[in-house]
Amino acid sequence: MEKIALVTGASRGIGRAIATELAHRGWAVCIGYRVRQDKAEKLAAELAGEGCRVMTCQADVSRREEVERMVRRVEQTLGPVSLLVNNAGIAGQCLFQDLTDERWHEFFSVNVDGAFYASRAVLPHMLHEHEGCIVNISSIWGQRGASCEVAYSATKAALIGLTRSLAAELAPSHIRVNCVAPGVIRTDMLNELPQSLLPQLAEQTPMGRLGTPEDIAAAVAFLASSEADFITGQVLTCDGGFIL
Repeated sequence: MEKIALVTGASRGIGRAIATELAHRGWAVCIGYRVRQDKAEKLAAELAGEGCRVMTCQADVSRREEVERMVRRVEQTLGPVSLLVNNAGIAGQCLFQDLTDERWHEFFSVNVDGAFYASRAVLPHMLHEHEGCIVNISSIWGQRGASCEVAYSATKAALIGLTRSLAAELAPSHIRVNCVAPGVIRTDMLNELPQSLLPQLAEQTPMGRLGTPEDIAAAVAFLASSEADFITGQVLTCDGGFIL
């Protein structure tokens, strides 16, 4: 199967690093984005200038029709998706009693429904070929939970359940489903936190630093590679030892 990857939420942060790493490893990559067309197209131009085969595609992953349209566009432009990275997501902090119905459902629509819609859209070809790979991006907070991040943590825990269950279902078809759980990573999401807290988080990390998007990209690229052909249903925690 040709190496064609769709990375959602790839215009910046972890998704951008994943798309870049995969492109450098020979994957044809679709850079999925919702609103930052400028950043997605800039990345695509940079990678194309390096000789990589890339495209961009806009979609709100919380909307099934838009996800299905995105997958069709990838198939028409690059070919059938052999690697799906469900990276698109939202985060935010608030007290549980201040969490509105609308915000709760928004978290699940983007973080969980998006992975569901995208996985379902790419699976027909993978099932036909008896080959393929899905990598979901969860979080250490989906493994342990976090105060004032109940909705976010619940969605990331749901992704872990989705990963393990879908892996068991698809293993007989030789389709692997794994998950990466990042720790505290230097991305725009950290802007939600008081900047004075960042040195404390680095100090709480046994390896003595915050993670980088490139750390997560390397983990994803490994799980997508032939070296991980016997690995499925696993959660690879990439957090510098934060939740040891």
